[in-house]
Amino acid sequence: MKGRIFFAVVLVLVALFVGRYMRRTGAVAASNREETRQTQRLDAGARIEVRGINGQVEVRTADTDTAEVRIVRTGDLEFGKVNVELSPSGVVVRGESDAARGFWRWLEGGTQVRQQVTLTVPRRVEVFASGINDNVEVGEVDGPVTVESINGRVSVAQTSGHFAARRVNGGIKVGVAALGDEGMELSRVNGNVEVRLREALNADIEADRHNGRLTLDVPNVTAQEREGRRESRARLGAGGTPIQINRVNGNVRFEAIGAAAEAPPTVVLPVAELPPPPPLPPVR
Repeated sequence: MKGRIFFAVVLVLVALFVGRYMRRTGAVAASNREETRQTQRLDAGARIEVRGINGQVEVRTADTDTAEVRIVRTGDLEFGKVNVELSPSGVVVRGESDAARGFWRWLEGGTQVRQQVTLTVPRRVEVFASGINDNVEVGEVDGPVTVESINGRVSVAQTSGHFAARRVNGGIKVGVAALGDEGMELSRVNGNVEVRLREALNADIEADRHNGRLTLDVPNVTAQEREGRRESRARLGAGGTPIQINRVNGNVRFEAIGAAAEAPPTVVLPVAELPPPPPLPPVR
């Protein structure tokens, strides 16, 4: 009896591997492509949320009151579906998780599904992106931007009010028009960070467990100090707004541009070197 069960299991595995081989060699239908578009009028200050995407995410901004969502999926379209929720108060784009079916999908020869998300939205929005396994690009936003668990580069043309980047495995470039009371947070970033300030700030910078250089290429540095080998402090203008830098494995540079760039001095604060953190795992 046990021998028959074993033989049956072997036959099933052989059939699965043959199917996988045939898919890879093109004997079975290859990957497909699907594109969808949806639109929704948005209220000012609406929230744009993108989660769990295995591919590039781009949030474009324009003089409009309507959001347009474009999604392109390639691969085995039975998997990697993307759900979209639209309302005047916001847009939610969420990729479905196929982790539980991953092993059987691999045996069957299923191809990895790639998803590309492109949104065109008004400028007065809040943007939140999490669990993205590729680069994230955001246009000029008159509102806060938060990115976390990103396995790729992050580029934000402009944010206003608050900016947070947590668990990013790639470089970051962000333009700051203004910072609110919540300030800025850079935490567990594995890459260089470039912050471009469009106006002079009154802020207090704290760098803790930072493996790299902190460069202040701005005109209003009023104080700086180091506290031990692992911490650095700096004050811009009168201080006040918090800028937290924690466990960043890369150089961090603040640069004044436009009206804020009048005769900027350059101040470099070296900080203690630490072992680089392990790369973030791919988002599934």
